[in-house]
Formats: sequence, C-alpha cells, structure tokens
Amino acid sequence: MEQLTFETLIAVFEEIFGRALFWGMVVAAVVVTLAYLYVLIRDRAMSMRKFFLAQLSMPLGAVAAVVFVQVMTNSHLRDVGGPVDVIVLLGVAAMGAIGLAILVYTAQSLVRRSQ
Repeated sequence: MEQLTFETLIAVFEEIFGRALFWGMVVAAVVVTLAYLYVLIRDRAMSMRKFFLAQLSMPLGAVAAVVFVQVMTNSHLRDVGGPVDVIVLLGVAAMGAIGLAILVYTAQSLVRRSQ
C-alpha cells in the first residue's frame, strides 16, 4: 500500500468490522446526525440542562468505543505498542464520547421537547 486513499480506508474498515456492521454504523451515524440537525433547527437553541446530561454520558461513550474496537480487532490494552497506538485509542475514545453525547442530547430533545 503506497498511498492511503478513501477506498483503501473503506476496505480496511469493512475488513475489520465486516461489511454489514460497517455500513450499518455508517447509516446509524447519518441518521443520528440528521436527527441532531433537525433538533437544533427545530428548537433554535441548545438546552443547557440537556447538554449537561449529554456531557455526563461522555465517559461511558469513550470506554464503550475503545472496548468495541478492541473486541472487533481481537486486541487488548496490553497490545498497545507505541505512541501511534495511544493516539489512535485516544481518537477512538474522543469519537465515542462525542458520538454518545450527540445521541443522548438528540434522544432527550426528541422525547422531551421543552426545558
């Protein structure tokens, strides 16, 4: 692999997660993002109470994302070999934290509109 292309990344992710799970996660991410944008446009403001509750869920999202990736790749924390591995795990944790916070905020807004 001489060049890192978008098609190569898609192929790698399909190999790691399996084609159905990978594209299912992509569809889920698009649906949650569209629902989040709908909520923001509908409410025209962010509720700080809902935002705070969403932030409380972030550590759970970070841990869940790291555990999920480790299960899918058949690896453990003891397999972390260097700085690049740590950076990748921190990136996965950050994406999991942000993703769960967005999901929690959106779910709260769709269930309870005012507050």
